[in-house]
Amino acid sequence: MNRKPRSFEELENAFSSLASAGIRPGLDRISRLMEKLGNPEKDFPAVHIVGTNGKGSTAAITDSILRESGYRTALYTSPHLESPDERLLIDGSPLSLGEWTMAADDIEKALEADVILRADPPTFFELVTAAAFLLCSRNRVEIAVVEAGLGGRLDATNLLSSVVLTFVTSISMDHMDFLGDTIEKIAGEKFAVMREGVPAFFSGRPSGLVPLFRKKARDSGAFPHVLPEEIRVENVSVSEKGTAFSLLCGGERYQIRTPLHGSFQVENCSLAVAGMLGISGRFRRISEEALLRGTEKARWPGRFEILRADPPLVLDGGHNPDGIMRLVESLRAIYGEKKPTVVFACMKDKDFPAGLSLLLNGAGRLICTSVPGNPRSADPYVLAQAAKNAGWKEDAVEVVPDPLDALKASERTRQGTVCCGSLYFIGWMRTLIFSRREELHF
Repeated sequence: MNRKPRSFEELENAFSSLASAGIRPGLDRISRLMEKLGNPEKDFPAVHIVGTNGKGSTAAITDSILRESGYRTALYTSPHLESPDERLLIDGSPLSLGEWTMAADDIEKALEADVILRADPPTFFELVTAAAFLLCSRNRVEIAVVEAGLGGRLDATNLLSSVVLTFVTSISMDHMDFLGDTIEKIAGEKFAVMREGVPAFFSGRPSGLVPLFRKKARDSGAFPHVLPEEIRVENVSVSEKGTAFSLLCGGERYQIRTPLHGSFQVENCSLAVAGMLGISGRFRRISEEALLRGTEKARWPGRFEILRADPPLVLDGGHNPDGIMRLVESLRAIYGEKKPTVVFACMKDKDFPAGLSLLLNGAGRLICTSVPGNPRSADPYVLAQAAKNAGWKEDAVEVVPDPLDALKASERTRQGTVCCGSLYFIGWMRTLIFSRREELHF
């Protein structure tokens, strides 16, 4: 690179300058780039995770279990919350700016040396994925846990060569402009990542997709597992301390505890544990002790993250109706009939009217705000009108365009605050809140 980046933000800008604009599903560009880089995606086995909601939590729990089993792991997820270096963790820690810059330099040289890639460069996500796979190879990881970015079949992560386990988390309507306008079309894109001879675990939500899952598994030669048919869950406890439950799987009972909050984490945690048991014959260091330690040590910021207990201050990245529904379920499970104030911002291409309607069941007031500097952020006045159209009372909805002022307005109510609507928003707010923690008393 002509000028070495001095921060991860500058490195992100450098990737953007090399990339083609927008989202362009397809594997031709990244396949060609990976070949120029020596096909590093062939150098490590991987767990591949697709779905609509729950991918990140399932990935984080899986990575934690594998690390507690003694494996050198990589965890690749997107988007990041606060800093781009969060996208790839090696043994639970981010890599240095220098290592990322070296990978970016090699990618830039590969692009410059290929006339086809110069004419049709990969997208930003494809470039970052290529860099991540290069870094996984150079760091000699024993197994990588890789979250798909969008869809599955044409997602850059589907270039992985040695997938040993596929997870499909819950599926709902999202990214319809790229994946299809029905739940079956969306599911088909995600189920298409299953590999011949590789176990595939599906959360089973919604249940109506199970027959399609089985058909796609037969077509690909994968070994299908449907979570509700493999496990039974009992004695669920969801509280401010985390989530606990008994998991019956393979004739054994496991007492699971995780610091991750929310009723939806029972499903994500069960999926991760069932999958790890499914490959324990090949990865023999996975033991019951490692499973229990891994779930107990898992961390995944920004997903029903409780920063303060009383009055509650909660951050949640739910950004589609299914994610908002799970947020509301968790609020009611933990806080009962208490109705906190919601500070809400989202991207304008999301189904925010449905999400705002669902929030009526879990919140007392709504403050609509925005994500600073993000051109995709929805206008807070548009959000407020959509909320009123969805049934919110006029005097329960407020517009405060600046998110810090919105947060302060919510805190003055002393009813508790829930920030939600977008992972981009939660990342912005998390940085803000931690920089003002004394002022916000948490």
